[in-house]
Amino acid sequence: MPEALADAFDDRKPRAAAWFRHLRDDIVAAFEGLEHTAGSSVRFDVTPTNRADGGGGLMSVLRGGAVFEKVGVNLSEVHGTLGDKARAAMTAHGIVMGDGTFWASGISLVAHMANPHCPAVHMNTRMFWTPGASWFGGGADLNPCIEYPADTAHFHSQMRMACDAHAPDYYQRFKAWADSYFFIPHRGRARGVGGIFYDDLATGDWEADFAFTQDVGCAFLPAFAPLVQRRLPTAWTDADRETQLIHRGLYAEYNLVYDRGTKFGLESGHDPAAVLMSLPPVAKWT
Repeated sequence: MPEALADAFDDRKPRAAAWFRHLRDDIVAAFEGLEHTAGSSVRFDVTPTNRADGGGGLMSVLRGGAVFEKVGVNLSEVHGTLGDKARAAMTAHGIVMGDGTFWASGISLVAHMANPHCPAVHMNTRMFWTPGASWFGGGADLNPCIEYPADTAHFHSQMRMACDAHAPDYYQRFKAWADSYFFIPHRGRARGVGGIFYDDLATGDWEADFAFTQDVGCAFLPAFAPLVQRRLPTAWTDADRETQLIHRGLYAEYNLVYDRGTKFGLESGHDPAAVLMSLPPVAKWT
């Protein structure tokens, strides 16, 4: 659970927010570069978002590309006082909110691919602050509808390297957490092939926790972009597309029913369009 820290975050909040903006800019540029290489001129549409009680962010969505059928890269920096539902949700996770005052910033990404052989992916990193406490969370997980073991191994190897640079037990701990967190109980299965997930990270060394969160963010493009480049030329069939759309149904079910970030975003009054950016453009149920 979050460890109490001295309330000396006047410089830490803008540092974290600036880093998330830097990561967002790098990923958007890289994804537009992938589209350009594939012969597409599609770019991200960027829309400011607002939270009525304070703050907002940027919603960046690219649709109809040669690589990405839909990808969203959201940036947020919000603050204010949480309502009863959002405070109850935090309390349910063992987080003491006090008077409900908070600040949070982060980046959240979900990519749904045009080619069924290219894996969908999710990544986020974030910092949350309340008076007297601060913590980090984040991770990344791969969601192929047609799994290639070599792709799964590559993705996990990049996540492992980010973890191993900071603590020998981080990868196994956070991999197990991802396996548990990204599980769909009513289907009895995971939504993908995992990755890492961590939350409420407050070891007492803010700089170390921030550095780890930065390394998780930096690991994302080396973990994911080579898989896209490898699978994009693969020809696909109508049957592959059918498999992809049904798998996307799992993603939609998970995010609407179980995802902690989706619940918090909606209950804290953030822009619903930004919160629900993660949903696939087309999905199918049998």
